[in-house]
Amino acid sequence: MTEPRYDVIAIGNAVVDVIASCSDELIEELGLNRGGMTLIDEERAKELYDAMPPARELSGGSAANTLAGLSTLGLQCAFIGQVADDQLGEVFRHDMRATGIDFDTPAREGEPATGRVMIFVTPDGERTMNTFLGAGQFLPAGALDENLIASGAILYLEGYLWDPEEPRKAMRRAIDVAKAAGRKVAFTASESFVIDRHGDDFRQMIDDGVIDILFVNEHELATLTGEDDFDAGIAAVQDKVPVLVATRSAKGAICVANGERFETAAEPIDKVVDTTGAGDQFAAGFLSGHAKGEPIDACLKRGAVAAAEVISHYGPRPEVDMKALMAEKLG
Repeated sequence: MTEPRYDVIAIGNAVVDVIASCSDELIEELGLNRGGMTLIDEERAKELYDAMPPARELSGGSAANTLAGLSTLGLQCAFIGQVADDQLGEVFRHDMRATGIDFDTPAREGEPATGRVMIFVTPDGERTMNTFLGAGQFLPAGALDENLIASGAILYLEGYLWDPEEPRKAMRRAIDVAKAAGRKVAFTASESFVIDRHGDDFRQMIDDGVIDILFVNEHELATLTGEDDFDAGIAAVQDKVPVLVATRSAKGAICVANGERFETAAEPIDKVVDTTGAGDQFAAGFLSGHAKGEPIDACLKRGAVAAAEVISHYGPRPEVDMKALMAEKLG
């Protein structure tokens, strides 16, 4: 097996986040799914944009956010995702490359536009996301650079993108390529509604031993396993994947790696400003250690530090020198 060129290659949604602070009353007035993620069409996206208070536009997408965190921590990363040939697509491409991430998937001509996520953040820091996938849902298998995929030590897949048919086929093909090259496959479940729709696929991949590293939060774990008790959910999955990582917000996170259980507490912060990207950056912190062969407890600590940094400010990507922060927190 050849030495990998990249530490992590990810396939995910290429979207721009539009983030605004709002009142609890606005969430109710607009009929939003508070604290959740809802798929919307372009007309609804425009309606919500018009109703938003002043907003910030930042490149996002779950897997793309994770790569941004990994890149700031010094890992070599590449991204595969679909943007349209429009202004937001150029913004996204620029932001990825400026972060040090290779992103060469050709832009898609015509409609629909580049995807966007309308994010409403209430005073308690909870984020309510409304996602128009746009061009991202038309990523075809033909757009994959299979040599690129084979050159990554870890292929990281975003559950959100499993919903549309074309990207789902592309990711299945990417898994085959990565496995044939002897690479690891990491998968983030993304959201319970995705599991509701495609849980049979996910459970089959787990049973087949396709997934090497699985990221879930406690709600996704319950949906995936049908177990309301957290420990029962862990027990149902832990022997089927080499590395299982389950986050629990303020209660920290656990990892079961090859049958051994590890835990970490959440990092204390002064104030939760915006929880957007918390899970994405936890995955970045964890993978930044795991890709380098660090002990699991150190990987969990890295995840907790990265998650704490991102929820202390608006936006889904780090805003400080993450290498310096990790050195300070881990010693």
